[in-house]
Amino acid sequence: MQLDKDLQSIQEMRDAVSRAKEAQQKYLSFSQEQVDDIVKQVAEAAYAKSLELARMAVEETGMGLVEHKKIKNEVGSRDVYESIKDEKTVGIIGEDRVKKVTEIAYPFGVVAGIIPTTNPTSTAIFKTLISLKTRNAIVVSPHPRAVNCTVEALKICHEAAIQAGAPEGLVGWISKPSMAATNELIKHRDIDVILATGGGGLVRAAYSSGKPAYGVGPGNVPVYIEKSAKVSQAVSMIVDSKSFDNGTICATEQAIVVDRNIQQMVMRELRNNGGYILNEEEKAVMEKIISPAPGKLNPHIVGQHAVKIAGMAGITVPEDTRVLIAEETRIGKHIPFSIEKLSPIFALYTADSYQEAKEYCLKLLNLGGRGHSLSLHTSNDDVAKEMAIEMPVSRMMVNTLSSIGAVGATTGLKPSLTLGCGSFGGNITSDNVSARHLINIKRMAYGIKEPSIPKASPSVPAKAKDAKENQEVEEIVEQVLKQVPQNEMNPEKITEMVNQVIKQYQLH
Repeated sequence: MQLDKDLQSIQEMRDAVSRAKEAQQKYLSFSQEQVDDIVKQVAEAAYAKSLELARMAVEETGMGLVEHKKIKNEVGSRDVYESIKDEKTVGIIGEDRVKKVTEIAYPFGVVAGIIPTTNPTSTAIFKTLISLKTRNAIVVSPHPRAVNCTVEALKICHEAAIQAGAPEGLVGWISKPSMAATNELIKHRDIDVILATGGGGLVRAAYSSGKPAYGVGPGNVPVYIEKSAKVSQAVSMIVDSKSFDNGTICATEQAIVVDRNIQQMVMRELRNNGGYILNEEEKAVMEKIISPAPGKLNPHIVGQHAVKIAGMAGITVPEDTRVLIAEETRIGKHIPFSIEKLSPIFALYTADSYQEAKEYCLKLLNLGGRGHSLSLHTSNDDVAKEMAIEMPVSRMMVNTLSSIGAVGATTGLKPSLTLGCGSFGGNITSDNVSARHLINIKRMAYGIKEPSIPKASPSVPAKAKDAKENQEVEEIVEQVLKQVPQNEMNPEKITEMVNQVIKQYQLH
């Protein structure tokens, strides 16, 4: 029976790709104005349904908060649109009149979009918008535990695109997703580029598919509260960020690193902002809830409220608890509080020096978030610059909420729901992925420099060279003979004279 479901899923995927390819061929002829109008209509339609889609996502996945998912949908629609609306993605997109180079955009073709269960609607909207902006088609594989809300988001986008004049089938999806269908999708001969947002295994599969791929890995984000930070403001932001959508954004802070001389102030502010500090006994119980098996995250805590997670461990906490915190000194896959938890749970590390704080941050990143993001709260610009230079991350948020700052909501970073980890994390880009990553650029270049190319010296063939030398020798012998009177011709003497002349000739 399972085989039948897989076959149905695979066939649905193939049909969607076929329709998408046909639609994309028609879409190639659309002007920049036509494309921009379609993208605008899709963004507005998705934005108008932000709340409805947020409710669907929470009901279906059981993760996060409706109010926060609504904000993510708004970022994925309105903010993304505002960031790409003025970009040229059709025809000539740039001209350098001095260097006489003209840049011309052309699309990849059909995009394969892989959507995570943690951000099932906002990511679907975002990937659709940047695909349509660049004259690509897209076929989406939703997460099986979020298929209904993801497909609904895609239907809203597709219907708005059709009403704006887009070809039918430009946005496609698998309504009965399976791992088999997803694997075949990313390897399908008519898929031209992959946008993969999800677990490490999925990202590796995308990169090993033989296709161009943008994949993003996990984010085990440390937040360092440096001694010069405004502690009250910093802690307030950190708790707001960690509790945003119950910690489901990959750029959310996972562990707090704090300088010892402000540690007590930080602990006090954590309590004032709804933080519950676990004692040693409670911490031991919570470790088993976070990670029932070494190195494995319990999926049942992902995106859940702090009070609910505490209840799973049999721990009674105040109803207004927003985050759970445990002091920690160790880091490793077998240390549950040190891994990426995707929930409102913090490890807290106290550093005796700036150097030790950096070492904690580096170890946490190396454990599972290398290349992704780091958060810093400080009033010292030199510290910020040094951390930015030394840490193996692709983005560092300073004095803001890391979770939504990384996706561009509170910072000047490009609004995006797919955050590249660069070579630190084994990704092809360190950017916040956007429309410009889905176009190729060909260049027309006129000659502007007069080359000075030296002509090769004429070479004499070996046979001609030998003939020339023989002729020269004969001429020498003839000259020698003319100098010797006929009555004094002595063969031995003549031979000796000729040999001497030839030796002189060879020396020159």
